[in-house]
Amino acid sequence: MQTLLLNADDVDENARMDRVIDAVRGAFTAYERGDAKMPAKSYIDLPEYNGDFRSMPAYLDVRTEDTAEDAGWDAAGIKWVNVHTDNPADHDLPTVMGTMIYSDPETAFPLAILDGTTLTMKRTGAAAAVATDELAVPDATSLGIVGAGVQSYTQLEAIAAVRDIEEVVVSDLDEERVADFIDAFDDRFDVRAGSISEAGHCDVLSTVTPVEDPIVGPDDVGDHTHVNAMGADAEGKHELADDLLLDATVVIDDHEQCTHSGEINVPYAAGVLTDDDIYGEIGEIVVGNRPGRAGATGTDEDAGVDGVTVFDSTGLAIQDVAAARVVYEQADDNDNGYPFDLLGLGE
Repeated sequence: MQTLLLNADDVDENARMDRVIDAVRGAFTAYERGDAKMPAKSYIDLPEYNGDFRSMPAYLDVRTEDTAEDAGWDAAGIKWVNVHTDNPADHDLPTVMGTMIYSDPETAFPLAILDGTTLTMKRTGAAAAVATDELAVPDATSLGIVGAGVQSYTQLEAIAAVRDIEEVVVSDLDEERVADFIDAFDDRFDVRAGSISEAGHCDVLSTVTPVEDPIVGPDDVGDHTHVNAMGADAEGKHELADDLLLDATVVIDDHEQCTHSGEINVPYAAGVLTDDDIYGEIGEIVVGNRPGRAGATGTDEDAGVDGVTVFDSTGLAIQDVAAARVVYEQADDNDNGYPFDLLGLGE
């Protein structure tokens, strides 16, 4: 048996966003229904190298009725990822690198080893798309993005798959990154540079920055803006002002991760924001246990939440496994990647 090696280009080519979105929706559903196993993300802190390692294992079993595919499926895997902030300057390496091992749940055979960095970008965009589909106004046509780094590209790619996005406003202090983003999309969208407030007054706003001092306040968003808070992935990170969070309907991906390292971690630790201020988890909305935005994704026009909504996304291992399955299946069908005999079992 052969293990498939898939580099960044292979992952990018085979991560069809429509299928990744469906897979991530299935992952949230399985997790909510108790059909997934996801131990807590573990950290190895390395202050001597100004970095850390994180391990993210998961297994999920998606039922037939919870996927757009003809049959249900299950999947297992683990992502090994780092954050080393000195890498770009000192070693000419990315700050974040990830490796995904995707395994057959029945036999544990390693079906694929994938670039986890590109995979993370794809599944992060897909998670924002699922939340947007559930929580944004159904006729949303404008998207604001704060932070024009690598994550911003898949935010637009994925959200445009669930809403008819026409106008895009991108805000970043780095003018070169803004220019690169505009160049990448100006043939498909009306995309322009703007302030944080201009981006925030779009129908949907995605924040993808690593800041620890909030940069988006309540006056920076519209009356019905849906915010995907994607940047906070470690303790102390905080993009949205506390009063914005307290006034909004806050939806999280996982209570343990969000209160430790998500957008809400700082006000939650300070006691400013409590469990009473959290509307629920995204899986509850996906399966219909809580209503999403009125009129969105099958929600009754007269029911559901209104006003400003916030999705606090920390990124879950079940998302990585779900996305890895999409990439592996697509690559295997198309004879992409490099098959090799990792375990030395021969043909």
